[in-house]
Amino acid sequence: MKVAVVGATGLVGSVMLKVLAERQFPVSELIPVASAKSAGKEIEFKGKKYKVVTVDEAISMKPDVALFSAGGSTSLQDAPRFAEVGTTVIDNSSAWRMDPTKKLVVPEVNADVLTESDKIIANPNCSTIQMVVVLKPLHDKYKIRRVVVSTYQSVTGTGVKAVDQLMNERNGVEGPMAYAHPIDLNVIPQIDVFQANGYTKEEMKMILETNKIMGDDSIRVTATTVRIPVMGGHSEAVNIEFENDFDLTEVRSILEAQSGVIVVDDPANAQYPMPKDAHEKDEVFVGRIRRDESQDKTLNLWIVADNLRKGAATNAVQIAEALIEKGILKEEVVY
Repeated sequence: MKVAVVGATGLVGSVMLKVLAERQFPVSELIPVASAKSAGKEIEFKGKKYKVVTVDEAISMKPDVALFSAGGSTSLQDAPRFAEVGTTVIDNSSAWRMDPTKKLVVPEVNADVLTESDKIIANPNCSTIQMVVVLKPLHDKYKIRRVVVSTYQSVTGTGVKAVDQLMNERNGVEGPMAYAHPIDLNVIPQIDVFQANGYTKEEMKMILETNKIMGDDSIRVTATTVRIPVMGGHSEAVNIEFENDFDLTEVRSILEAQSGVIVVDDPANAQYPMPKDAHEKDEVFVGRIRRDESQDKTLNLWIVADNLRKGAATNAVQIAEALIEKGILKEEVVY
């Protein structure tokens, strides 16, 4: 299969290449794509070197699938151009997520919505992905009424500049600032820009995307998203109010049976999910499973995942895998 990675030289793009190799995705020809200033550079994939090309060159090569991680404006401009030549685009930006004509997909939750006519498919926000993987089986069993989520998000979610800022501050070096404030030894309760309602864009993404992915607008969601000085993954404290009561043993069994979820919940031995343990893993980790004693039919959870992998690159590759499984993307038959 001819696979383009748009934004191949970026943080998420490089992880996409890694995930494609690790999961042995059927790549017969790789097309790494980046801006004109990166064109001609070489990247390595599975022991072979490939030249980085421009978007125009990549479109002329008519890839079967294009994984996009190059920002919203690039996606809005170029995803339709790829789709026009028959390429299936899986886009990691926020450009298409809330477009009613585009599917927003987390394979463990709603792969069933994918059809042959979907030429541009949206990959959700990192913090939404890890939450809905956990919410879905619980909603199926107990019906969720309301979710209150507070996030503790890694600097890697902002990109290389933010990682550099953290490390510079830690080492006492002056350098470019990705944030309006220092991040080392600090917590910044703002991710993305503020909206008219006082919520940030990131918070509204979590609210709106959860309803769309879960296919249920009756679930009420409120979010506070926070940037913290860690690398390795995003963490979330999630409070879930159900319509029906639950048994904690059954909740654990349901989560243990959910594809892509690992339960780490042994507080007596200080075992619970942490970003350093989720780093470079594809699963979503859940622990601190307990009743909310202030309110009936309400559960507290702690959810952690690597935001560059399950929160971005891995989920995009899994969407492509789901398309192959459904026979929508077809591998070339070589005789």
